[in-house]
Amino acid sequence: MPKKIISILGATGIQGGSVVDALLDNKAYQIRAITRNRASEAAQKLVKRGVEVVQADAGDVSSLITAFAGSAAIFAMTNFAEGYFATGSVDRAIQLEAEQGINLAKAAAATSSLEHYIWSTLPNSGAVTGGKITVPQFEGKNQVDGFIRADPALLAKTTFFILGFYQENFAYPMLAPVEVPGAGQSVQLLCTPGNTRILSLGRARKNIGLFAAAILAQPEKTLPARCVSGFVEEIRMEEMLRRWVEVHGKKAHYVNVDRKVFTELWTHAGIDMLASMLDFHRSMDVNPFSGGGEVLNKDDLGVVGLEGVKESFENLRVESA
Repeated sequence: MPKKIISILGATGIQGGSVVDALLDNKAYQIRAITRNRASEAAQKLVKRGVEVVQADAGDVSSLITAFAGSAAIFAMTNFAEGYFATGSVDRAIQLEAEQGINLAKAAAATSSLEHYIWSTLPNSGAVTGGKITVPQFEGKNQVDGFIRADPALLAKTTFFILGFYQENFAYPMLAPVEVPGAGQSVQLLCTPGNTRILSLGRARKNIGLFAAAILAQPEKTLPARCVSGFVEEIRMEEMLRRWVEVHGKKAHYVNVDRKVFTELWTHAGIDMLASMLDFHRSMDVNPFSGGGEVLNKDDLGVVGLEGVKESFENLRVESA
């Protein structure tokens, strides 16, 4: 029996790259990586691994329709941060992400061979909090959610894969523990109480692909229009730092600073991309999803091999050494 084609967006990055890793040896699927630059070093590394690499742009629906042709499955994602840092505008970044995500959905809807559409999204912060909190990097994806839900044919083929907190985020300056010169200790400065609860995905580069493979393998559970919660472990922020300490063998202190100080440290990017997300996590219920029934988790799908917070820190440390 010939393999089915799965087209993967973001295959040269964390999300799509994880799906490639998880499915590369899967006998059911032939991998097609969708990238804007087929000549890039990252794309050529995929070619050497036996992956079909096709050039297309999320801003061009016609190129996506051509790239998706013959696909039985599609893993689709967008990148808010790319638009944010390119434009410096929250509103423009949301608009760009929504446009790109809707283009992906339109191209998927036009793919007659499509059986399963996995859309990588995030919780609807406004709906979950009754409009009290809006997280910019969630908003564009939420607009795409709405577009998909308004298309009954595409909705029937869609699984909404709602991602948790990447453990890789600890490498970013706004979250990374900072060593205090001469003290032999580090501090983590964040504008949220240490008891803020986080739904952690663990190491995204490993775990996203494992979830995606389980979603594809069990369409009787994940279709039609089901939501899958992509988190591995519920953990408090200060406990997450303690796990980091255990792995790195360094003393560290969690320090809750006020938003004014945090903004002065990181300008508006700190508030736009991190503070609002932490506000949302602090206010959410255990299940931060709205509008639509049961949410499946790792246990429902029997996902195995996932890396929790401490194991993720251990493996990320090895990778960065």
